[in-house]
Amino acid sequence: MTTPTPAQPTSTAAPAAAPAGAPRRGSLGPVGLVLAGGISVQFGGALAVSLMPRAGALGVVTLRLVVSAIVMLLVCRPRLRGHSRNDWGTVVVFGLAMGAMNGLFYQAVDRIPLGTAVTLEVLGPLALSVLASRRAINLVWAGLALGGVFLLGGGNFSGLDPAGVAFALGAGVMWAGYIIFSARTGRRFPQADGLALAMAVAAVCFLPLGIAESGAKLVNPTTLGLGAAVAMLSSVLPYTLELLALRSLPASTFAVLMSLEPAIAAIAGFLVLDQALTAPEAAAIALVVAASMGAVRTQVGRRKAPLPTEPV
Repeated sequence: MTTPTPAQPTSTAAPAAAPAGAPRRGSLGPVGLVLAGGISVQFGGALAVSLMPRAGALGVVTLRLVVSAIVMLLVCRPRLRGHSRNDWGTVVVFGLAMGAMNGLFYQAVDRIPLGTAVTLEVLGPLALSVLASRRAINLVWAGLALGGVFLLGGGNFSGLDPAGVAFALGAGVMWAGYIIFSARTGRRFPQADGLALAMAVAAVCFLPLGIAESGAKLVNPTTLGLGAAVAMLSSVLPYTLELLALRSLPASTFAVLMSLEPAIAAIAGFLVLDQALTAPEAAAIALVVAASMGAVRTQVGRRKAPLPTEPV
């Protein structure tokens, strides 16, 4: 997944992190950090797919969320007192969106190729960008995305598992919700406290599902180790890299780089899972990536809606 690393809840404020007139000679550094984070996310997703025969899709989600939550809580040590009922309501909804996004995405990649799943999932943030911007040029981006989806499905998606397609699209809807509540949580909680608490909510909600599906398999040393690796690759490491990058990288550039996720996922699927792409599928992914980049740039020009961030 995206599918997905922890997003920086306050990434929309990232352009202010670098002082005006700051030297640009280090600009390749933060870009490299974001790309490294994206590669880590998608190769973590590929590792998760290979782990599913051992622990099941819900089991893998549970391991990832639980390990990530433990690490985030230990690192952030969020303050629990002094928050209003609305604050807690926001962080709980954020956590539920995060958990649902992960659960639906992992159900998707259990049925369809990783690159295809990420391409369908990214339609959620893309739709959010298009609807929020309300400019005529967005008809072009929507057309490109629809063309990509048409190519991806060969006209009727008969070559793809319908349940996998539905799960990926559902994950995209949850990703859009994740973006909205990530921004709201970032305004209510300092630094990454809200993210750590939301991740704990997601982990607690998914733990019964993972136990029901996988039971004792979750504590098998090999499975537990691989699950911890998925958590580190898909959440902890990318979040750290992005946090460092956003100190000097404009949020607009960050969002454009996030648009490359479907292409990175396709490469990871090919290298790790031997999921080769046909020419139409490669063209479809390219169209969706172009549409996502275009929508982000249009949105940045309007300075309105929240920028898409990478999912946890």
